[in-house]
Amino acid sequence: MNPRLRAALVAPFLSAFALTACSAGSPSGSGGTAGAGEPLKVMASFYPLQYVTEQVGGDLVQVDSLTPPGTEPHDLELPPASVAALESSAAVVYLSGFQPAVDEAIKQAAPDHALDVSEEATLPAGHSEAEHASEGAAPGTEAAHTEAAHSGEAHTEESGHAGEAHAGGDLHYWLDPVRLAHTASAVAGQLGEADPANAATYKANAEALAAKLTTLDKDFSQGLATCKTRTVVVSHEAYGYFADKYKLKQVGISGLSPDAEPSPARLAEIGKVVKDEGVSTIFTETLVNPKVAETLAADLGAETAVLDPLEGLSDESSDYEKVMRKNLEALRAALNCA
Repeated sequence: MNPRLRAALVAPFLSAFALTACSAGSPSGSGGTAGAGEPLKVMASFYPLQYVTEQVGGDLVQVDSLTPPGTEPHDLELPPASVAALESSAAVVYLSGFQPAVDEAIKQAAPDHALDVSEEATLPAGHSEAEHASEGAAPGTEAAHTEAAHSGEAHTEESGHAGEAHAGGDLHYWLDPVRLAHTASAVAGQLGEADPANAATYKANAEALAAKLTTLDKDFSQGLATCKTRTVVVSHEAYGYFADKYKLKQVGISGLSPDAEPSPARLAEIGKVVKDEGVSTIFTETLVNPKVAETLAADLGAETAVLDPLEGLSDESSDYEKVMRKNLEALRAALNCA
């Protein structure tokens, strides 16, 4: 047979064989499943959950956040591309009730592996549902801070915090390191389901993170044990779990909504608390305009300092643990801790 004719007949079969071999060894392209040496594609709804997922997943995962750095997570609006990213992710970690746009996107995308961590956002020890309902306030909140004092604030279904308000209050559970350690274990389980071959590694990473968070918790307990002042005046009531854990009293200028304007009556209440309880510092936040807190502090002769609720990360060179330790330093200075 003519050599050129033989080549013309054999080439198509070789090409078909090569394509078949390549497809057998490549990822399917759906569900975020990684090929050999490629990380698992995972989505987290906002920074604290991104941090945990990165720590638990290590080099085995690529974690993207639905909330861009420096963005206040409550007001997040998701473009269609983000919803599409949820559909193609191997796993999604989110906190239902905290970001309405994310909750809606999860319903739309229906990812195969979606972990809702809201189980940790329950009332702290020592608080019953009945007590919380009668107080009308988040855990760790000043008892006198009633809904009447916040009659103009966004605590209703129409607000951006509708899901959070409907859920019964404060969802900022990650400011309690021990609760965040529980989330690490749950994330390990979810990643293990999406990637069974590396389940043991995810579990080990979660245990290592839990140990780090337990140490952080002990440092806070010890560092805040001897404070002469235990009242913390903050921009908005994001510190209920934190205050409950470390036996502090949270007094918020605004309620759960960081953008809500406090009423004159509320500002008068804050002024009385500052004077009566010897509060020297009013805390601002990184992602919320500090103008109201700064003006109030100036009127009362108080100082201001940053107490970061870690809803987002403003400095990408930092991380959860570093920010929390800065919070500890700020609190020890403001509360006159020995």
